[in-house]
Formats: sequence, C-alpha cells, structure tokens
Amino acid sequence: MKRMSGTALALVLLVPALLAQGGAPALDSIRKDDLRADLFFLASDAMKGRLTNTPENLIASEWIKARFERMGLAPAVPGYFQNYNLTTVTLGDKNALEITEGGAPSAIPHGEGYYTQRFSATGEARGGIVFAGFGIAAPDLDYDDYRAADLMKGKLVLVIDHEPGERDPASPFDGVVTSDAGGALRKARAAQAKDAAGILFVSDVHNHPGGGANLTARGAWPAQPSRLGSYSLEAWMSSIRIPAAQISAELAARLVKGSGRTLEELAKASETAHGITAIPLPGVDVHLTTAVNRQPVPDRNVLARIEGTDPRLKDECVVVSAHFDHDGVNGTQILNGADDDGSGIVALLEIAEAYATAARGGQRPRRSVVFAAFNSEERGLLGAWAYTGQPACPLDATVAVLNMDMVGRNEEVPAPDPVAAAAGRGGRGGRFNGLDPQTAESNANALNIIGTVRSPDLKAEADAANRATHLDIRYRYDNNVSQLMRRSDHWPFIQHGVPGVWIFTGLHPDYHQAGDRPERINYDKMERIARMVYQMSWDLAQQKARPALLPRR
Repeated sequence: MKRMSGTALALVLLVPALLAQGGAPALDSIRKDDLRADLFFLASDAMKGRLTNTPENLIASEWIKARFERMGLAPAVPGYFQNYNLTTVTLGDKNALEITEGGAPSAIPHGEGYYTQRFSATGEARGGIVFAGFGIAAPDLDYDDYRAADLMKGKLVLVIDHEPGERDPASPFDGVVTSDAGGALRKARAAQAKDAAGILFVSDVHNHPGGGANLTARGAWPAQPSRLGSYSLEAWMSSIRIPAAQISAELAARLVKGSGRTLEELAKASETAHGITAIPLPGVDVHLTTAVNRQPVPDRNVLARIEGTDPRLKDECVVVSAHFDHDGVNGTQILNGADDDGSGIVALLEIAEAYATAARGGQRPRRSVVFAAFNSEERGLLGAWAYTGQPACPLDATVAVLNMDMVGRNEEVPAPDPVAAAAGRGGRGGRFNGLDPQTAESNANALNIIGTVRSPDLKAEADAANRATHLDIRYRYDNNVSQLMRRSDHWPFIQHGVPGVWIFTGLHPDYHQAGDRPERINYDKMERIARMVYQMSWDLAQQKARPALLPRR
C-alpha cells in the first residue's frame, strides 16, 4: 500500500475525533481533593503495599467493589469480582537428565548444566533431538520454526532463547521490545502442538556470548524464594503437558555435534525472515524426567460497567483500566505504591464516578464502558492476561483500552554515576535502562502515551481529548529497549488484537521504592490527566468509527 504523507494521514486520523460529541458531561466532577482522599487511604501504611495474595490486597479489591456499588454502576461480571487462579510451583523429587552419545549414557546433575523449567509438566521424554531454531510459531508474521512437523513427533526439540532481530528496531517481532511470541512458554506450547515429546532451551549464544555458560538452577529454583512470590496463570501452566528444561551452552554443543555445525553457527542460521526447517541431530539421545508441583492461588479483578444507549453500539465497549496491587513490605519498609499504581486506581474511580454522575443526569454514552481494576500487574500483568482469557466484553467488540499506570508524578530519570558506569555497573540501576536523563521540572506538564505505534487512531483521539487540558503529550517509548511498551496492562490487549494505550507520567527515583508515597503526588496534574482520559474514553464511546490496530510489520 502506498504510504500517505504525514500531514494527510494526520488529517484522516483526526476526523473521527473531531466528530465527537463535544465535552464529556460531569467533567468537573473529577477533582483533585477526591483523588487525594482516596489515595491517602489506598496507599496508606495500613494497606501494606497491597501485595498479591495478602489480606491487604483483598481489602483493596473489596474497597474498589464498594466504591463501584455506591456509584450505582452495574457489575461487569456477577458480583463485580472476576475470579481466576494463579499458580505457584515447587520442584518435585525426581528431576533427571541423561545423555547417550555413541551408546554411552551420562547423567547431568540438576542445577549443574541443566534445570527443569518452572512451567514444565511432570513427565518423561525419551528419544532423539531436533533443532528448531528459535522455536517460534507466529502465523501473523508468516513465521514458523515448526513447519517440518513430521520431524518433531516423538522427539525432543532443542530451541534457542529469545527471537530473531532482538536488537533491530525494524524487527517485525515488535522492534527492540521483547515480543510475546518469543516467550519460552509459548515456544513449549508450539512444540507440543507438533507432538514433540519434550523441549530443551539454550541461550542464543550468537546474541548473548557466554549467556548459557555455568548454568545453575539458582535463578529458577532459588533456595530462598522471593518474598514477592513467583506466579503464573493456572490456565497457562495447565496448558503445558510436556517436560521442559533449560540446558547450558556447553551441553547443547554436545547435542548438536552430530550435525557437523557448532551451536553458534546454528544459532546464527536461525536469524531468518520466516523460520527455519528443523534439523535432526544425529548420534545422541536424551532421557528427560521432570517433576513440578503446582499449587493454585485464588486471585481476582474488579469490574464494573455502564451500559451504552445505542441499540447497535451498546454491545461494544471501551475499557478504562488500572491495577491495584503493588510490592508489599520489604523488611521494615512499606512499599506504598502511591504512584504505582494507586494513582491510576483513584483516577479510574473518579472517571467511573463521572460516568455515574452523568448517567444520573440522563447522559450515557452510545457504547458501553467497562471499568477494570486489574490485580497482579506487578507479578507479570497476570490480572489483565486473565481478563483477556475470559473478557467481560468480547475482545472483538472491545473498541479500545485506556490503561492508566503511574499518572501522579513527573518523570525524572537520573544521570548515570560516571564511576559506577565506568565499572560496568550502569550507574543508576536497570530500572532506567534505555531512558535519557531528565529532570522532574522538564516534565512538569508532560504525559507519555505508549502504544500508538500500533494504533495511530488512538494518538489522534488523545490529541483531540487533550485540547481542553493542554498537557504536553509525548509519544516516544513504543520501540525502546526500556521495554515500557510491554510493561503494563495494555499489552495483553494489543497481543489479542485490541487497540490499547498506556497513559503514564513516567518513571522516577521513587519507582518501586519506599518513597512512592501519597504526599509526593502531583494532584493538580493528576486531575487534568484523569479529565483528559475521561474525555478520550467518552469520545471513543460516542463516535461511530472504531480505532484500528495496525498489524505488526
């Protein structure tokens, strides 16, 4: 398709927004004093950081439900709570790996050259090995490393970590943002679909030299589990029925020797546009035994809804979201999570109340609006992923997702400490990886919106909704090594084909620290942001047109 000029494209995209129904009703009901009062409760010391699977996290969900009920909003699911299970795992007693080369078997001790993947099923796999490149199946990109399905059946598949072109901004796999298609669990599911008996992972050594050496199980199976807990969705874990293990580059070199090529050569050859044809690895057999104990953990989102008025459009919806969990208590320090993401939750409540106030005055939008308070975002966007698996509004009827996460501070990125940087320690920690140094003062009026690279229509909607609030909206982090694009609850929706954006004032030195407290929030700015998001959601719910989601490159 011929590309339009930037000016022509902008005019086309702005048409739907310019046809919106004007100012959203009850806009002035969104007030900084209400935001402040709510946040001083939600992010108080008494709430102890709202960590997943704690009493305070449950209290937060009950409080949000009570607020929705008091507003008179209908539940989007029965009882407002969308229940689902997370899963934690422990290592079972029998985990073993035996390699047979030239008829001679040798045992590889667990944690010394290999370890069982946390998402592995309990079971056994015995047989020959096939190398399948990155092990990715991505039909939307016409990419498939499993095309030679007849070679996989009954065999163990060896795949390398990550994805092709991981440092290429023009990569179809979401540029330099780590794609979901390159996730290990997705790769295991793809191998399983081709009747593979098991799957082995090894570092993509051509991109990460030395990354697969000296492999131990400490990272995957630490002797002292994290106080934060390690969770996955039960639905994901139960979908894996084959054994899975990570192996060292040294061990993988033994497995590929019979191909006549080195591991580095095979890894480099995997950098293709559409996937490789699998390569059998002669002269070696593997016997893999895995034992993983899975324990379910109840979790829940809180969902409310306001019904649209248009007979044809009311079955479609706009989702406005934020997450209510945070990181709990670290020793004597309470991680209050005022900005992350207490700010988004209290803004969500103010927006929901504006809709309820307008409805009491006889004004409701044409489309329905779902107000989603997601849980367990900090544990891997798990509440949002659970929602996309059982949506309150069908995903193909979901017009857009406006996700607010950290909307209460000014972005502030410290400059690297030159001494630490010279010593190879980065100088400011991985939290700010890929972000330019900047002061809070330089961002006093700034707001980041992430995700419009996949939906320019939503950029036009945001710009139109901002005409009354005059924020300095910046669209700069969609394809950045900071991985911000995939670090909040809009991401699962984009992966399911729904246009979504993350409204975000930016990181700061108190991000995930004890200093993220409610007295440090910029409530004047947060009021303006909440009003802008309300206006944007109202416009999307009113107009006939729907924003489009562009395909990946």
